[in-house]
Amino acid sequence: MKTDFLPGLMMDYPLTIDRILEHANKLYSDKKIFTKLADGSFHQYTYADLYKRSKRLGNVLQKLGIESGDRVATFSWNNYQHLELYFGIPGCAAICHTLNIRLSSDQLIYIINHAEDKVIFVDASLLALIEPIADKLRTVRNFILFNAPPGLSTKLPNVLHYEDLLSNVTENFEWKCNNESMAMGLCYTSGTTGNPKGVLYSHRSMFLHTYGINLTNCLGLFSTDVVMPVVPQFHAQAWGLPYACTMLGTDIVMPAMHLAPASLADTIEKMEVTVAAGVPTIWNGLYQELKSMPRNLSKLKSLVVGGSAMPRALIEAFEKDLKVTVLHAWGMTEMSPVGTVSRLQSKHDSLSDSGKWEIKATQGLQVPGVELRIMDDAGVEMPWDGNSVGELQVRGAWVAKEYYRQDPDTFRDSFTVDGWFRTGDVASISPDGYMKITDRTKDLIKSGGEWISSVELENALMGHPKVREAAVIAIPDEKWLERPLAIVISVVDVSLIQSELEELLAKKFAKIWLPEKYAFVKEIPKTSVGKIDKKVLRQRYKDGTLV
Repeated sequence: MKTDFLPGLMMDYPLTIDRILEHANKLYSDKKIFTKLADGSFHQYTYADLYKRSKRLGNVLQKLGIESGDRVATFSWNNYQHLELYFGIPGCAAICHTLNIRLSSDQLIYIINHAEDKVIFVDASLLALIEPIADKLRTVRNFILFNAPPGLSTKLPNVLHYEDLLSNVTENFEWKCNNESMAMGLCYTSGTTGNPKGVLYSHRSMFLHTYGINLTNCLGLFSTDVVMPVVPQFHAQAWGLPYACTMLGTDIVMPAMHLAPASLADTIEKMEVTVAAGVPTIWNGLYQELKSMPRNLSKLKSLVVGGSAMPRALIEAFEKDLKVTVLHAWGMTEMSPVGTVSRLQSKHDSLSDSGKWEIKATQGLQVPGVELRIMDDAGVEMPWDGNSVGELQVRGAWVAKEYYRQDPDTFRDSFTVDGWFRTGDVASISPDGYMKITDRTKDLIKSGGEWISSVELENALMGHPKVREAAVIAIPDEKWLERPLAIVISVVDVSLIQSELEELLAKKFAKIWLPEKYAFVKEIPKTSVGKIDKKVLRQRYKDGTLV
């Protein structure tokens, strides 16, 4: 067939996930994977063990009748078994559907039935969350338990045990994922508006995402690193770190359910972690722990932060007080998820520390393979001048082009006619490409015709040494329609701080931006992935229960 171009004469080498594990087994078979067990001790094994057990898992799934394209779910913490599922499920041409253990029962039922999962692998420590909904799951044929103590009783039907299944098959298995366009993973958004939406990753998209985040100018991992993904494996594939680490042969430390600040600090010190990744709320707790009880962090070269914006004050605190470098990143489930990373360049060497922290507080530069643009309300593209603000839109090699089994209205709301994904974030981009999120479209405050950024107010409040955590939401106002309400967790008596916060904000913002009301609370609710849940805060204000 004649074409209007000259095709390249290169091999057709499928970019499939099994290639990552094959590579790791050949080159890094002796590297270690550690998992913190329920009793606080560590399980450890090698990449060679991971390889063999993932192959056994492929045989198990075949025996269970799992076919190409079937959805196989996981319900687990970060641990070595979950890592095996990351490779074994897509390796047999099925789809690894990671279930968020922090979702409500109704959301889990909806997601599992919408995906039509055939099998769910369950960490036994989470049985209490899955047992009550088992009879409402229409397509699940088997529940497979791991980490179950001897003699464990469960109400789940059709239960099998992971280790029993693995022990009854061989490790001789031929990978079935022979086409890079095959689906390999399924993640659902957290459903902050409406039902959660499914994002269906392909082998190709995840392979390219792995290449992208492993660039030295991105996360910059090395085979000499010891990486601890604190971000859950059920949240956007743990930001792709399980695949990135395996491709490069890093040692991996899985914290499982041990996510309290003291436990994380102990693990970082004991295991000599060099790179840890998690959301800002996790690192805020860790900072407070380390300030009160210092640990030896000499091996920790970077904290990767994503999920929501890291306040500039917290970046400064880690780098100034603890000498730990913060690597700010941004992305979404729809982007596999990494889209930008904020790294300094040589031109920033002459900046003061304060100037460098300002750059690091941005979401950073687009990763090669991803493109960004900002659009105004009329659909006109806005310049990269650092001042113009608009809706952030993205496209790229690992960005979703539609949702799994979506309805037409969702497509029209989320994707543009020229093929870009509408992120729902409001951002500016500097002339040299540094993107800065100023808010979510649904969290902007419209007061007297003026747009107010809740994120900028929150970052300023977090810069006060007496503030542990802060959130800003819109509340109704007869004159201005909406006004900002500052919600604060203080580390001192509240009578000692409100006037200081008012003075702080008055120096930074126009009068129309300044909150007239403050609410001092003991806790700020979080979503299932650790972000501040403003929907809950708005409802609590409406109900009069914001205390």
